[in-house]
Amino acid sequence: MKSTPLSLIAGAVALAAVTGFAALNAPGEAGTPVAKAASRLPVERSSLLCPSPGGSDLAETTYTSFTPAGAGDGEAGTAELKPAVPVAADDEDAKDDAKDDAKDKKDGKKVKTASDKPVLSLKEPGKPVTADTSASDAPALIGTATGRQAPGWAAQQTTAVSAGSARGLLGVSCGAPDTDFWFPGASTAEKRQDYIHLTNPDDDAAVADIELYGPEGSLTSDVGDGITVPPRSSVALLLSTLTGDAVDDVTVHVTTREGRVGAAVKVAEEEAGSDWLTASADPTGTLVMPGIPADATSVRLVAFAPGEDDADVKVQLLGKNAPFSPAGNDTLHIKSRMTASVDLKDVTRGEPGSLRLSPVAGKATPVVAALRVVRGSGDKQEIAYIPATEPVGGRAGVADNRAKSSVLSLTAPGATAKVKVTASAGSEGGEQTVKTYTVKGGTTLDVTPGEPSGLKGSYALTVETESGGPVHAARTLTISKGGVKTFTVQTLPNDGGTVDVPTVTQDLSVLED
Repeated sequence: MKSTPLSLIAGAVALAAVTGFAALNAPGEAGTPVAKAASRLPVERSSLLCPSPGGSDLAETTYTSFTPAGAGDGEAGTAELKPAVPVAADDEDAKDDAKDDAKDKKDGKKVKTASDKPVLSLKEPGKPVTADTSASDAPALIGTATGRQAPGWAAQQTTAVSAGSARGLLGVSCGAPDTDFWFPGASTAEKRQDYIHLTNPDDDAAVADIELYGPEGSLTSDVGDGITVPPRSSVALLLSTLTGDAVDDVTVHVTTREGRVGAAVKVAEEEAGSDWLTASADPTGTLVMPGIPADATSVRLVAFAPGEDDADVKVQLLGKNAPFSPAGNDTLHIKSRMTASVDLKDVTRGEPGSLRLSPVAGKATPVVAALRVVRGSGDKQEIAYIPATEPVGGRAGVADNRAKSSVLSLTAPGATAKVKVTASAGSEGGEQTVKTYTVKGGTTLDVTPGEPSGLKGSYALTVETESGGPVHAARTLTISKGGVKTFTVQTLPNDGGTVDVPTVTQDLSVLED
């Protein structure tokens, strides 16, 4: 007689909840039952990385952490954001010290690092917590959530800079570590100061490669390969120092040959302000960039085809009432491994909109894309970036919404859809509110979220698709200062709070020899 311990089954379920994948094979001869059916369960662990907001003595940064109420079960768990160790890209001594600390930690030796004390700890699901800093050298943050705090965990970093070349409102949703990122919309031009920030959450060094592509193809670079990011540390590199070519529109490709990193590009543009450029959705044939503000004065599309084939895509604005193609820019030809761009000007013309790229005909060629969006003009203009994003799916969220300052954009590129939007309790008081919206297929709906009753502090938004086709979403946060509408846009891809877990369909406790 052979038996399969129940702990094997439990272990498979736990593995799936933590890693997003599990397979269950019972030991024995051919024909042994295999669990094939799957159900979706909440994840038990989540990781988020926030890039360093530092670099200006005039910066004021707010961190916000939030997990939706009722998203998980089991142990209470924790959700903490801790400082990473900042390391200059050319500081080999600091890199060696970070590696030595990581080795000592693995060997069981007590090591005191900058990561010992949390900057922010979430107390309970359903209510955001915040922390502020004005330090010019504020580090990147490494975050981990477990138990009931993990499913749908979101963290937001919002920085206001009142003056200088980096002035503006810089917002970024802290992202999960990965091994592959695409950033169309970066630049190595003289008027731009674009830094790629890499953060390593693990106890072993990560090694990253950075490739740059302009309108004529790959840009020459001798220093973009084999960049070491020490354990639990962050590195920032000025893109223009990686190549001798000054190019307005650049696509950045970050991959890791060892380990994993978080990655984001911090953009500062003379006379136009600054913001974060986050990664585009993975290369695919159809892309959606939601949430172009109705009062946008300039919209620039940057796209890239990473494969061997050129791409021809239809360019459509999903407007308030129907989709339409911008005059003179209804299609875009994207040569293989060359960055393409087009100025769409004030394409929204006073109405909310989202941009969709889809194949002109025949085979869908994978592409990545992002938008550079301008509001205002002259010395009162301000920029933000909207990368192509995945649909909301079952649930997505964004933290750090403020009274009368947030606009939620919902777009249904296919069939009409119904979504539920929950405004959480406030960080300092108030009770959540829930509203339901119907988004007509092929259109964009801008809504001012129903704020929590009795709101004090900031709140989080959670969007859930209830029926119909896919929905893409973005949040615009606007804070007016000195007559300038400083703003930032964050997209809302699915939060990855649940995973498929094998369901045992046969009793495996007793198997015949």
